[in-house]
Amino acid sequence: MTRVWKWNRPVTVREVLEDLQRERSIAYTTVMTVLDNLHQKGWVRREAEGRAYRYEAVSTRAAYAAALMNEAWSQSDNPAAALVAFFGMMSEEQRQALTDAVRIVQGPGPGKPEPAAPAAPALETPVETPVETVGESVESSGETQGTPGESPDLPGR
Repeated sequence: MTRVWKWNRPVTVREVLEDLQRERSIAYTTVMTVLDNLHQKGWVRREAEGRAYRYEAVSTRAAYAAALMNEAWSQSDNPAAALVAFFGMMSEEQRQALTDAVRIVQGPGPGKPEPAAPAAPALETPVETPVETVGESVESSGETQGTPGESPDLPGR
């Protein structure tokens, strides 16, 4: 999924294979099987192009990360305590990103002009939501074929 999210466009098995082969030896059939499994689980959609398929992510990395956080938070018997513990694990940079995101979500107060959005760090893909940077830590090369989890909010879960 990392490769598909990184390019933010429909990709072929060959493109993913060539990119992965820069780092390690991997077979075409392995990449093809993983992308087919991701398609069957609903993580990617595919469209035929000649004798091959082009695969595209169904959701953004940010949406995936947000759903994981929401799922984890909803499992807590004390959501407030879970949030306090989570915030305590954050770096100062992460806390600032959270503060900026909350400010964006809350919007300006009554009669106040819309504040300028904070400068965001360079991202791998275009920002679709103000919290795109949240998903940057979610890494998956797509080589494992295990079930990602059981969230009803995510495809194939």
